Amino acid sequence: MADNIIRLDASIRSAATVVGYLERQGPIGQCFDFYDDKKNGGDRFGQDTFERAESEMQRIALNCALGKCGMREEQLGAIFAGDLLNQCTSSAYGLLDFDVPYFGLYGACSTAAEGLLLAGAMVTHGVYETCAAVASSHNCTAERQYRTPLEYGGQRTPTAQWTVTGAGAFVVGAPDNEHPRLVAGLPGIAIEMGITDTNNMGAAMAPAAADTLIRYFRASRTTPKDYDVIVTGDLGYEGGSILKELLMSEGIELGARYQDCGQIIFTRQTQDTHAGGSGCGCSAVVMGSYFLPKLLRGEIRRMLFLGTGAMMSPSSIQQGLAIPGIAHLLEIEAPKKRKGE
Repeated sequence: MADNIIRLDASIRSAATVVGYLERQGPIGQCFDFYDDKKNGGDRFGQDTFERAESEMQRIALNCALGKCGMREEQLGAIFAGDLLNQCTSSAYGLLDFDVPYFGLYGACSTAAEGLLLAGAMVTHGVYETCAAVASSHNCTAERQYRTPLEYGGQRTPTAQWTVTGAGAFVVGAPDNEHPRLVAGLPGIAIEMGITDTNNMGAAMAPAAADTLIRYFRASRTTPKDYDVIVTGDLGYEGGSILKELLMSEGIELGARYQDCGQIIFTRQTQDTHAGGSGCGCSAVVMGSYFLPKLLRGEIRRMLFLGTGAMMSPSSIQQGLAIPGIAHLLEIEAPKKRKGE
């Protein structure tokens, strides 16, 4: 049963992304819909706390995504949303004004993929006509919850990843020929390999990513060569290297088709982000701003999107527990009609 693929038949009608100042300065900075100018409060989006700023990012992202596809909030059947904070407070408060059934998700950095998988399943099986999936993270809120406030000035290790300040929102509806299509999904299995270092989340997530990919290739009877791109959520440079080694030990070579959102969002040589980006917002904004447009333009015809998450909490860290990893997978195809045709 663990290898049962969920068949999906739904389209991603629109996506919108909101990021902070550092993300805007990265290599795909021009792709995002909104960003906060550092001169205007520094990633606060007009709010008096970073937690409220993260909620505001979710609100802006979902409103923008709805506007792009010409929908009103009352047309949504449900919202699947999550973030990194305790009890998903950024999502609950950020989407409070939307009069729509709300499902709070905690998948850590895999939340965007988890939300898209659940939204796609609900639409495919006729539970709702349209759903939204939203995910966010904020560097300043995550650091003081899981590690230490930025003011502390703690030195980061080379394996540490930089939590992305960003929010992505997706509107999922019935399949059509003009939008990227969700065709299949495989939920991840939580895997814990004894990693306790919160500054090496890539190592904690990579085994789960390998497990999900191996199960999907086996169940779908496909190989990496059947896909134009295989994208992980945010293993970063450390986790991405481990993933490739784990798969090679099973005789699976990803090759040049492998990409990682945490490696894409920042410029390693000039931005001090060490092992790359992380956080719920990382894969959400890279997927929404960078990969979906490539699908729309026909540059990518068939891809795998693998959201990866380190399922830790402040309590588990304080108790010295090892970090479980999770990886949810989606297969996405380009629309039959290219944009503009």
